[in-house]
Amino acid sequence: MFNFCSLFSGSTGNSLLIQSDNTKVLVDAGESAKKIVSALSLLDVDISDIDAILVTHEHSDHVKSLGTLSKKYSIPVYANKKTWDAMSDQREKILNENQKTFDTNKEFEVKDLSFRPFQIPHDAADPCGFNIFNKDKKISIATDLGHITPEILNSLEKSSFILLESNYDSNILKYSKYPYSLKQRIAGPNGHLSNNMSGILISKLINTGLSSVMLGHLSKENNFPELAYKTVVEEIINNHHDESDIKIKVARRDAPSSIINIA
Repeated sequence: MFNFCSLFSGSTGNSLLIQSDNTKVLVDAGESAKKIVSALSLLDVDISDIDAILVTHEHSDHVKSLGTLSKKYSIPVYANKKTWDAMSDQREKILNENQKTFDTNKEFEVKDLSFRPFQIPHDAADPCGFNIFNKDKKISIATDLGHITPEILNSLEKSSFILLESNYDSNILKYSKYPYSLKQRIAGPNGHLSNNMSGILISKLINTGLSSVMLGHLSKENNFPELAYKTVVEEIINNHHDESDIKIKVARRDAPSSIINIA
């Protein structure tokens, strides 16, 4: 078994579940502890069975209940050093023995799952995405991407499944009520990935074996699921692929997605 499920994904909160035969891991805990525990129970997963929580970066929509969950259920938390330093309010709730530090670009293991964090361009201390390996399968998590670098493309190649950011529609953002400075941040090189850019990236990755993608981290104000899906499909077709070449789903903001079975 190698399963992925998005518990919550969006600009208001993020938490993801990865399951193998012997391991259950959360990536981020950006919703309330109560909501995360409840979401897991819908999947017949008990929070006490979670082996670790991995942190992509310190923004509140990714770590809102991190300290609470770790403290209450004695769950180890994995983050890189700069991220630990940037979330002292969460860190002080977590027992020293549950504070695990990884090095970006260096692989580490949690039971029978292997993780390789890779750098991403975002306005945080030291943000990362994750490649996740189980047996001969590779999946990836890549959100909060200001732009796509050659290193990110290389990290995502040969993934069979990716949770990929599709944060905003450029036209909606342009005419939204957001202040100009916030619009610049979102669309800037250390902000978020647009629907169009997500579609272009997916088109490139299809050629490396990508067969399934879930669009995630959609903005509540500057996007909506149908538009993200439509734009990504149009980009795939424009880049000489057929819609049937890949399975596309959109993560829900406020409830668990369907379970993606990798193997």
